[in-house]
Amino acid sequence: MFTKMVRRVLGPAKDPSDPKVFHQISLIAFLAWVGIGADGLSSSCYGPEEAFKALGDHRHLSFFLALATAITVAVISAGYSYVIEAFPSGGGGYVVTTKRLGNGPGLVAGCALLIDYILTITISIAAGSDAIFSFLPREWNGIPVHTMKVPFAGAAILALMVLNLRGVKESVLTLMPIFLLFLATHLVAIGSAIFGHVDGLPAVVTNAVNDASNSFATIGVGTTLFIFLSAYSLGAGTYTGVEAVSNSMQILREPRVETGKRTMLYMALSLAIVSAGILLGYLLLDVRPVEGKTLNAVLLERTAGGWGAFGRGFVLATLVSEAALLFVAAQAGFIGGPRMMATLAVDRWMPQRFGRLNDRLVTQDGVILMGTGAIGFLLVTYGRVHWLVILYSINVFVTFVLSQLGMTLHWIRLRSRTKNWKRRAAVNAAAFLLCLLILLTLIWVSLAIPDRRAWVLVTAASTTGLCLVAWLIRRHYRGVRRTLQELDRLVDQDPLGGGPDRPVPPSDPRAPTAVLMVSGYNGIGMHSLLAILRLFPGHFKNWVFVMVGIIDYDRFKGQDEVENLKRSVQDQLSKYAAYMHRLGYPAETYGTVGLDPVHEIERLGPEIAQQYPRAVFFGGQLIFPEETVFTPILHSGAVYEIQRRLQFAGLPMMVLPIRVRKQTAPVSSDSMPALPAADDAPPDAKPS
Repeated sequence: MFTKMVRRVLGPAKDPSDPKVFHQISLIAFLAWVGIGADGLSSSCYGPEEAFKALGDHRHLSFFLALATAITVAVISAGYSYVIEAFPSGGGGYVVTTKRLGNGPGLVAGCALLIDYILTITISIAAGSDAIFSFLPREWNGIPVHTMKVPFAGAAILALMVLNLRGVKESVLTLMPIFLLFLATHLVAIGSAIFGHVDGLPAVVTNAVNDASNSFATIGVGTTLFIFLSAYSLGAGTYTGVEAVSNSMQILREPRVETGKRTMLYMALSLAIVSAGILLGYLLLDVRPVEGKTLNAVLLERTAGGWGAFGRGFVLATLVSEAALLFVAAQAGFIGGPRMMATLAVDRWMPQRFGRLNDRLVTQDGVILMGTGAIGFLLVTYGRVHWLVILYSINVFVTFVLSQLGMTLHWIRLRSRTKNWKRRAAVNAAAFLLCLLILLTLIWVSLAIPDRRAWVLVTAASTTGLCLVAWLIRRHYRGVRRTLQELDRLVDQDPLGGGPDRPVPPSDPRAPTAVLMVSGYNGIGMHSLLAILRLFPGHFKNWVFVMVGIIDYDRFKGQDEVENLKRSVQDQLSKYAAYMHRLGYPAETYGTVGLDPVHEIERLGPEIAQQYPRAVFFGGQLIFPEETVFTPILHSGAVYEIQRRLQFAGLPMMVLPIRVRKQTAPVSSDSMPALPAADDAPPDAKPS
């Protein structure tokens, strides 16, 4: 019953080996713009307003601020277009920083970006909830309505989490009408505000120049620049989301580089036009703060105030679309965040489980963790946007700075093989300097404001803490790998010590058969094989090797990758068969690829048992001196679930322990199964 309910909510399973599946789940540039670009576009709901308010009485400087905003969007977007071109497999700023600056800076970039994606969800939902609750009465049945904002936001995060567990494309198609409504209403409003007052543009330019000159003369050049840079940096939220395309290349339709660059162009144009247009609209219509209303609401009322009943409906529809788009913007966090976590898992900075796909081809554990983290930040900050924006902006600009510096070095190193490398390096260097200026100014201004000072420290603590956890995880995996390396020497050992191959008798399906599940031709598999030969000398007359090639995030890049995985599985299984043939045993192999080894073995088990009725299944499992609550998170316990399911089906299975010692010294000889002696072979296969 529970399984049917889950399947009804999440939808039917998808076959990763189906050649059509990549076309079905991938996004064209327009849909990617909807799903990923909503993050940046939604920041126009609060970014320009924060920047405009920071100018205070020097409001005419907003003309230069609008120009700076458009230029910054263009430069950063151009920089990330080069990231897409140079690193088309995805990973964005993390991959660039790791490859060009090293593992340490790469880890900082990855963790900062991961927290940024979590905060993308939190701040988008919190800001959208603010907009919705501003339409409602202050009380309902004597209960203050605002007390329900955090529970409402938490429920919205859970709803989006379930929606994303169904799949990326499904969630994007569901939210597309909101995105289009926002874009249409805001383009109409901005166009009406600017072109309806086009006669005032010359005066705006003149006043902006005069205001700057007067400010230089009265308060000084340094103070004027500080005011301008403060406003410029406090609008940093406007530029967040630009990096999302480069991090999510795997969900884009082929050819991915062209699709990614086209998506980036759509995003840059829409964000620059809307953000700069709103700032110009504030200035042309002399918009000033009104208690209980956003500046965008005031701008809309002044723009459509003379349109009668249609104007009132237009204002309401536009404000509703703003609130709704903020919810859509959270989608970028659910798209990019799990993929960033999977990329970190591939490099062993995160548990490997975050790189697995569920049967809807979604990194399920990543989606759940993103939603859980977003709810955590929501509770800690009480959903207050002006606190969240500090955490949000600092983290994303840390990644911006590192990635653009890495790309600058990338073009310099490849200058002998790259056309126009100077232009490319200049663009990335300009993006680096702009992002560094915004980051340093944002930190400086935030530390100067008592209400925001503590959140700068929270930002540093959260990013540093995540980096420390990631470092400990990787150290653990490396320790395990060093311990298991001694087993890998078994792969190169000659089972007969250089002697002649033993004759292979015909296979007898009625004879005892050992079915060994392996993850590859490696030391762990050979350790398990030799352990069976030692524990049951001469008992098993047939050998069957089973391997499931896991289609995870790292492999799910196209049909060619799946076909390569299938060939790799068969190649590694053939080595086991050849090994046993040298020992004089008949051997057969079963290889397949899939998302879940448990499901695939459960399907293959009865088929193997039907051919070999006296089959006994074996699987190896890492055993640590001390099990902790983190062991199941860091290491798969799939073999125990396979054992349970096979035994329930009436098939015997034995789990072979593979002890993982804490010391890094070579594994002692008493823990290594001996190579089989001649007596271990079938009687009719002994050498003469």
